[in-house]
Amino acid sequence: MAGALKIGFSSYSAPEKAVLIVFAGSDLAFGPKTRALLKPAVDLLRRAAAADGFKGKSGTALDLVAPSGLKVSRLIVIGVAAKSVAESSDDTSPDEPGRDMVKLGGAAFGRVPARAAEIAIAGEFPDRDLTPDEVADLALGASLRAYSFDRYKTKKKDDDTPKQRRLTIGTAEPDKSRKAFASREAIADGVTLARDLVNEPANVLYPEEFARRAGALRKLGVGIEILDKKAMTKLKMNALLGVGQGSARESRVVIMRWDGGKKGDKPLAFIGKGVCFDTGGISIKPAAGMEDMKGDMAGAACVVGLMHALAGRKAKVNAIGAIGLVENMPDGNAQRPGDIVTSMSGQTIEIINTDAEGRLVLADLLWYVGKTYKPQFMIDLATLTGAIIVSLGHEYAGLFSNNDKLAEQLTQAGKLTGERVWRMPLGPEYDKQIDSKFADMKNTGGRMGGAITAAQFLQRFVDKTPWAHLDIAGTGMGSPQTDINKSWGSGYGVRLLDRLVTESYEK
Repeated sequence: MAGALKIGFSSYSAPEKAVLIVFAGSDLAFGPKTRALLKPAVDLLRRAAAADGFKGKSGTALDLVAPSGLKVSRLIVIGVAAKSVAESSDDTSPDEPGRDMVKLGGAAFGRVPARAAEIAIAGEFPDRDLTPDEVADLALGASLRAYSFDRYKTKKKDDDTPKQRRLTIGTAEPDKSRKAFASREAIADGVTLARDLVNEPANVLYPEEFARRAGALRKLGVGIEILDKKAMTKLKMNALLGVGQGSARESRVVIMRWDGGKKGDKPLAFIGKGVCFDTGGISIKPAAGMEDMKGDMAGAACVVGLMHALAGRKAKVNAIGAIGLVENMPDGNAQRPGDIVTSMSGQTIEIINTDAEGRLVLADLLWYVGKTYKPQFMIDLATLTGAIIVSLGHEYAGLFSNNDKLAEQLTQAGKLTGERVWRMPLGPEYDKQIDSKFADMKNTGGRMGGAITAAQFLQRFVDKTPWAHLDIAGTGMGSPQTDINKSWGSGYGVRLLDRLVTESYEK
């Protein structure tokens, strides 16, 4: 599913007419198997490296078209010489400076011309063979980098771009590498699904269609329950329903269940905001940039992608994924500022600003999941506030939690995957900003500490369940492009939460 890149593993070889990628250390040092592949072109390589000033430093590359002596169409030499401590970033492993295999796989694939159909990578560093896990991570990075979303373009930039591309990674242990990649492939598929959902236009991906696509996870063994307006009304999900009442499209809630753990074990719960389009409602947004609000469902997209990944790799956990799908539109039936709604929890909410709608969706979802499934923890993801972008930019997601252990687990998973989080404060002092004169609370506390008061609002619907809120407004869409993502929709959170499960909860 991960796209038009088919990945395989074999012994070391250089397929004819393929683009061959190899790794070099300082002064053009190669591993023995790589040296054997390149033997006919060693002199050419050394002259080219000298002319280009290539010394094998990490992050540099040497590119030779149709190198004499080799049958490949192109040879790309990627430098992997260890950076000094001063050059290494804070989140790079000290054991392998500059050698994050997922990033390296993405960076290497990014050097390949779009028209190349056949690509080969020699999975060897100058000092050793790569392990099966490292080879699998290289393949994951390449798969993520290969993603593109151009289904609505009738004229492609590169008309000769092949429909199917093949990447073969040479390794000392092809069978073990293939087995190691199986779980990574499920993760790549989950990220791809999340990116596709975020990138889709809102006229295509409205709540009913989103629910239908989430329902496709049934084929992986995921249990699916879809709540329509009638079912939500019966449950008294008035906070969620209020957001969507101005839209011609009915709201939906989708509950996804993966039972891969022991029977009776409490599930892990992941909850996503799915505002398929957000005009702001009656408190309408400015026109500039409003088209980006098709991505206001990135939290829900992540949850669907995560459930796909967990089911695809048959994770040994019980997990619940819950998404609230609405459109926030300004018609004559739309929710008004000043309205008061009674949430499923029984708590009343005064609507001060209809553009503070995501927290209303999450309020009913958090309460429903907490009381229905009694999970080990709840983690919600939402493109919730512009305030978090003011605080953290586009590099970190904001992390709010009532549980230090869960917060630390998420922080560590962020460091391991590069999907980083930064813990923000919660405290009773902020409650004063969302206290209402007319109801139990109001849905916004104003500009000051906006991301914090939004999280403080959500905490009122969590009860005593361990909980974390990830504000992904800066990372879920329009985030900076990286070695493994060139898409507007990043799929942020899938790898982060999958690693959390793997490291801390899978048995």
